[in-house]
Amino acid sequence: MFEISKMKFKSILDIPKLTIDRQITCIVGASGSGKTTLLRMLNRLNAPDEGTIVYDGDDISQMDAVKLRRRVVMLGQTPVIYSGDIRDNLQIGLELSQKLPATERALQESLEHVGLSKALDEPCGNLSGGEKQRLCLARVLLMDAETYLLDEPSAALDKETEQFIIQNLADFVRERGKQLIMVTHSEAIAGLYRDSTIRIEAGKTRGYQL
Repeated sequence: MFEISKMKFKSILDIPKLTIDRQITCIVGASGSGKTTLLRMLNRLNAPDEGTIVYDGDDISQMDAVKLRRRVVMLGQTPVIYSGDIRDNLQIGLELSQKLPATERALQESLEHVGLSKALDEPCGNLSGGEKQRLCLARVLLMDAETYLLDEPSAALDKETEQFIIQNLADFVRERGKQLIMVTHSEAIAGLYRDSTIRIEAGKTRGYQL
């Protein structure tokens, strides 16, 4: 759970009070409204000029940034693909977080969660843009975080695949007691979680839409 109080950042965000406590939360709003900036605030990729952000009772400004980012993992809009094959790309998130490598079965299950039917030894250079996005999603899920921050996770996907991926992500966090916070332009996706959608307009949030 995040609790934001009296937070300001440049001329982009001005949020007097906001609590993000649902298991699945969508953040919506027009381009340039501050959605991605807000998401980046939640694991200290940006720091507020004023105010506080509290995560599960702890002020994140006082937390070790690396330890925070192991608990609160973010995936940006642009897929980041490393050299090597699919297996290498799945394992590297764990390696960078100084965690033990995943088993072959866990790697396969992560691909199944995102609907990517590929062999683990397939070169990543063969993947389309949408497939690269799904591979990055699978890599993030493997990291076993408490909270997942996803910035437009379905942007490179067609509508049918979008529905499949988001539903699988939702099932994943519910089954494991995790939290998912995602920025989306998709009204279809936001509509699925209408009671847990935060709308941001010109840097100000309207809170959950009930």
